[in-house]
Amino acid sequence: MTAIQQQIRFAHSPDGVRLAYASSGRGAPLVVKAATWLSHLEVDWDSPVWSHLLRAMSNHGTFVRYDERGCGLSDWLVGDLSFESWVRDLETVVDALAARRFALLGISQGAAVAIAYAVRHPERVTHLVLHGGYARGRLVRADTPQLREEAETMCHLAELGWGKHDQAFRQFFTTQFIPCGTHEQHEWFNEMERISTSPANAARFMREFATIDVTALLPQVRCPTLVLHSTEDVRVPFAEGRLIAAGIPGAQFVPIDSRNHLLLEQEAGWRRWLSAVQAFLSTGPAKAIDPALASLSARQREMLELLAQGRDNAQIAAALGLSDKTVRNQVSAIFDRLRVENRGQAIVFAREAGLGVERPHP
Repeated sequence: MTAIQQQIRFAHSPDGVRLAYASSGRGAPLVVKAATWLSHLEVDWDSPVWSHLLRAMSNHGTFVRYDERGCGLSDWLVGDLSFESWVRDLETVVDALAARRFALLGISQGAAVAIAYAVRHPERVTHLVLHGGYARGRLVRADTPQLREEAETMCHLAELGWGKHDQAFRQFFTTQFIPCGTHEQHEWFNEMERISTSPANAARFMREFATIDVTALLPQVRCPTLVLHSTEDVRVPFAEGRLIAAGIPGAQFVPIDSRNHLLLEQEAGWRRWLSAVQAFLSTGPAKAIDPALASLSARQREMLELLAQGRDNAQIAAALGLSDKTVRNQVSAIFDRLRVENRGQAIVFAREAGLGVERPHP
């Protein structure tokens, strides 16, 4: 078998930043990965943390990824390191590929970028795959002074210790990303943090991540969407994955039994992830989302999912931590928006839309 190789090229963003991007594999499907920080196109290729994903995706089609501005082979000295610049960079790379239609993969903070792109360019995204993502940054979802202080403390840690040869500071972040990693994987990730970006950029990245908020965009996603999230993710709470899946009309949600934010090759969760993603990408374009379903709020779609699973009001209230009265009122509102008369009709509507279906483990 011929070894998979990648080809690295450069594109220029509207503000002149050089963006390094790489293509590997061939044929359909074409999958573009929205950039994440802590990346380096060349070093990642043979890493004990990323290589299994890169090669698996390249073995089943064409896989394109790029280094975030401020990281890896892309320009590090950049004036703009904002969420809007990240969305524009994705647009730049896709335009350089001259790709008319493609699937989009968003991991960690790349999920929010992928969501924003999919909403702006619904005619180009065939499938949306999101893993370990969040629609709300740490400061947006923080509801106590302690959580806000924790977010700022992480930025200070990066400023103080990111570039030091002593790995103690960076090990803190490593154990959040891959707590169940081997010694080799931890050593590699510690070093990747140092060589992938500067201490100043690391702090800038984290401050911008903390203010991300794309919750208002979730109901506007129109392409088939698969959301995956580790059940015990230390870096991004599992509840954030549920929030994204509940907010995007018709999204499939696959919990992965893992503590790792980035899934590792040796764990069973990785095999489940790959099986689910490959099956999802092999499906054709989904039917247009019913406008009535799109009109539901994120909370109402979450309730409809539970309705479709056959849960009664008391069970829904327990699952979502709501009062019975709130659930009754919301269920009535759901009936009105779906233009159905009773629970049975609502369940039929939901299941025809793909909700409430138990998907077996691979």
